[in-house]
Amino acid sequence: MPASKPPAVRLLEARKVPHRLIRFDPAIRSAVDVAREAGVEPDRVLKTLVLESEPPERKPVLLMAPATIEVDLKQLAAALGMKRLRMARHADAERMTGLEIGGISALALAGKGFPALVDASVLHHATVFVSAGVRGADIELAPADLVAVTGAQPVDLFPAASPE
Repeated sequence: MPASKPPAVRLLEARKVPHRLIRFDPAIRSAVDVAREAGVEPDRVLKTLVLESEPPERKPVLLMAPATIEVDLKQLAAALGMKRLRMARHADAERMTGLEIGGISALALAGKGFPALVDASVLHHATVFVSAGVRGADIELAPADLVAVTGAQPVDLFPAASPE
């Protein structure tokens, strides 16, 4: 019996958005390992981070960022005009989103009130990979479609250095 369709696939099919589903071992949790498994550059595979403002005031923010980068939360908070941001603990991220770590997806949560951000550096790629909403499945799609479906706001996670 074929595996059921992940939530994000159902959404993309309903909206007639071109995409490709890839499956891999659900034990893989790292976006870098997903890239290796898929045979693509790690900067095309996006991890979805669940970020909370401090103190928590609203739904958490979903940040889609390339697998290869470490996000400077202090810098990101300043850019967004927020006081502080912190990574949600795994158990909290799962409770707030209803999805498991390794399967948290802005696509699967589209329309559910979660503000979404995407690193602007990925917008130049022809396609990117994001979680399909379950462990062991990613979706390849155009970054413009990802932004359109999720309502993600592009953010510069590597702002230019200020002149000295």
